[in-house]
Amino acid sequence: MSHNSEAPRALISVFYKDHLNELAKALVAKGYQLLSTGGTRQFLEDHGHQVEAVEDLTGYPSILGGRVKTLHPKVFGGILGRRSLSSDQTEMQEFGLPNIDVVVVDLYPFEETLASGAEHQDIIEKIDIGGISLIRAAAKNYQDCWIIPSRDLYQDAIEVLEKGEQNIETRKRYAAEAFRISSQYDTHIQAYLSGDYQNLILGKANGLRYGENPHQKGTFYGKMEEVFEQLHGKALSYNNLLDADAAVNLLDEFEDCTVAVLKHNNACGIASRPSVLEAWQDALAGDPVSAFGGVLISNREIDAATAEEMHKIFFEIVIAPSYSAEALEILKQKKNRIILILKDFDRPKMQYRTLLNGILAQEKDHHTDSRADLKNVTKAQASEQEIEDLLFASKICKHTKSNTIILAKNKQLIAGGTGQTSRVDALRQAIVKAKAFKFDLQGAVMASDAFFPFPDCVEIANEEGIKAVIQPGGSIKDQLSIDFCDEHQMKMVFTGVRHFKH
Repeated sequence: MSHNSEAPRALISVFYKDHLNELAKALVAKGYQLLSTGGTRQFLEDHGHQVEAVEDLTGYPSILGGRVKTLHPKVFGGILGRRSLSSDQTEMQEFGLPNIDVVVVDLYPFEETLASGAEHQDIIEKIDIGGISLIRAAAKNYQDCWIIPSRDLYQDAIEVLEKGEQNIETRKRYAAEAFRISSQYDTHIQAYLSGDYQNLILGKANGLRYGENPHQKGTFYGKMEEVFEQLHGKALSYNNLLDADAAVNLLDEFEDCTVAVLKHNNACGIASRPSVLEAWQDALAGDPVSAFGGVLISNREIDAATAEEMHKIFFEIVIAPSYSAEALEILKQKKNRIILILKDFDRPKMQYRTLLNGILAQEKDHHTDSRADLKNVTKAQASEQEIEDLLFASKICKHTKSNTIILAKNKQLIAGGTGQTSRVDALRQAIVKAKAFKFDLQGAVMASDAFFPFPDCVEIANEEGIKAVIQPGGSIKDQLSIDFCDEHQMKMVFTGVRHFKH
């Protein structure tokens, strides 16, 4: 067929044909000449499009059972040739390489074929070579070539064409998506061939002594050296890592000098004080029983005086940004005690959890309740000290298993009700625990990770002398709790943000 050598070209070679005709129409409407292969070419011609065959361009038919169709210098030269580089343009003219300005390509369905239970050879045949090469080439030369690497992008691409927005920023955006697709594709192939699908998300495998229990195998996938420098002690276990992660996430919330003690991923003691020693002493006072065998974390350097006090109890791990030389000598007296320096590392933006036969993913809860979030909903307003304590309690609540209630006073955790099926049970648990350690609840504040569907929790809190409450709000019966607070001179603020932690 005749074609206009000056017209921009769009190379189209896809496995899936869904909505391809609509995209082809949009390209033709903008003056693109279509270049295609095999079944894609036949599909486009059946829909009334004039299509130049890749075989006519290259002089080679599709060979080796379709394994080689587009792997040719006239195709890749046309994609990779830099329009602004005179030497590239000279060579393109010399060898008769046409500019290819758009590449529409997808990949053979490797993951789908694998999931279908197909035979090994059938799976191998679904490892795309030409398609992945076209994607990478066009994405690399996004300055001059626009890669459209998935049918999921067709509608967006049509809108781009209609608006005339095929600019460099658009092409760069599509190139980034192209490399994401190619990276994921290659990762699945590597995982299949190696027989190891556990590295699909995090990469390098680090063997652990065992998993959550001794009869379970455990592995950490990631770069631990970017997070911690280990100064002393035995290797970190599965449970150690879970507690260390919980500790780091909790202390990230605090700017004041703060020390926390964690057990089974929940804080059993935490306090913010002018010095590390004071913070440690008051954190330990929150629950000196649960602190046994726990994880200690400080957001300030640990000095000798603090280390001396810490050394008096048994604990597995201590984490801090630094230690004085004297503190290290004290803490190293226990052979297996794990001493870690927390580095300034990039926190992940996502969380993943295996679930059923797949993976559950979500954005991490990056919201920290602040003064700007607080909405006073009662007649009485919280004092400055109460506001500080309410925000302090809210930070702890965010990192405690739901359902949870946190009681705090003077920036010290008094007690928490953790992982209960009833919010009332969580509150009662916290009250019993606070009293067991001789805390005076008069003037304490209460934080809840979710709204109160009934006024029962504020009623119980009032009986114990707790007069300030922070919660997200949002129940259709919020007014019941508000009315009770107003009747008993209690203060309550809403944040508008729920912090469930399952």
